[in-house]
Amino acid sequence: MALLKIARMGNPILLGRAAEVADPTAPAMRRLVADMAETLVDAGGIGLAAPQVHQPLRLFLWRDGEALRVLFNPRIEPIGEEVASAWEGCLSIPGLRGLVERPARVRWSGLDEEGRPVSGEAEGMSARVLQHENDHLDGIFYLSRMRDLSQLGFVEDLARAMEKNA
Repeated sequence: MALLKIARMGNPILLGRAAEVADPTAPAMRRLVADMAETLVDAGGIGLAAPQVHQPLRLFLWRDGEALRVLFNPRIEPIGEEVASAWEGCLSIPGLRGLVERPARVRWSGLDEEGRPVSGEAEGMSARVLQHENDHLDGIFYLSRMRDLSQLGFVEDLARAMEKNA
């Protein structure tokens, strides 16, 4: 396994639509998943999409409680009209956080690392992470989902402001 370099905002790899993965069980995909898992753990993140490690493929990993899950060729759709706002960050935009409104519940489906169909529903942080990582597969940053850019800031400054207002 190897740590992969994380692409940062401004890199063209993060701006396009990623390609479907024909065979999630291919040896190259198994290596990529293992390397992405190691990279995600090392970076301390909760999700990582293949374009973030310079691979324009429809694949992401996310933490689901203690488990690290893999989803190839994902489909994400909102359940209901309820939305929720929360602070988001991104390994490709280090040091910044922004307040983003997203559907509160989603239904997801795709293929696991064995190429088997998987699906489920998620809410709260899990729903947010799934949507955030899926956005990367379409070249979308959380910044473009923000309604109010005054709710964007550096982690340290936001923490100081929250302490001051507590």
